[in-house]
Amino acid sequence: MAHQARAEARPAIDMPAAVAAMAGYYAARAAEYERVYAKPERQADLGVLQAWLPGVLAGRRVLEVAAGTGWWTVHGARDAAFWLATDLNPETLAVARAKPQMPCKVRFATADAYTLAELGPQRFDAAFVGFWWSHVPRARLAAWLDVLFARLETGAPVVLIDNRYVEGSSTRIAEVDAAGDHWQHRRLEDGSPHRVLKNHPTPTEVEAVLGARVSGCEWVEPLAYYWAVVARAA
Repeated sequence: MAHQARAEARPAIDMPAAVAAMAGYYAARAAEYERVYAKPERQADLGVLQAWLPGVLAGRRVLEVAAGTGWWTVHGARDAAFWLATDLNPETLAVARAKPQMPCKVRFATADAYTLAELGPQRFDAAFVGFWWSHVPRARLAAWLDVLFARLETGAPVVLIDNRYVEGSSTRIAEVDAAGDHWQHRRLEDGSPHRVLKNHPTPTEVEAVLGARVSGCEWVEPLAYYWAVVARAA
């Protein structure tokens, strides 16, 4: 997963403020978010993932973290027994709720991915996390994973999907901060500028961070524009 060369080096930033700003960015982007899935060069990969995902989670009680507008929820929940789609932003969940093709087994909850405190004592036997890992600061990955895996039964499949960096298709990396996190500069259709955290880990890096929380990883290959893995909760 190649990284953008010659990104500007920056000192460590105010991470809580930056993460809050990014949440605001996705709330503002809700209405236009799914246009990213219309990129012609990504259609083959998307077809592979859409066909693969439902079978991995069939018959499971699934916790989805950072569901956004529910684009992946529609595909992943098809054969699940139950699916709880969570997101911090009511604006993106409103888009998801309004989808006419959303399976009736899906429920929605506003929840902070870093704590999941809003879910009370609920536990699950599977999890789906799409396009969230890349937005988690490297220093917070371990703590976030601890929160997620505490909700899961032993042996639960955890499906992780995210972007590879592909020159000419991905938004370039504009900054690398002192903590090693990568940042993009994006504009919404209204012209407003935003700095968005976007890391592109290698499979080796993903497996190293997952560590002893999992008993094994199965990668979906070959994919050109995305990475996808099923990790089994230890």
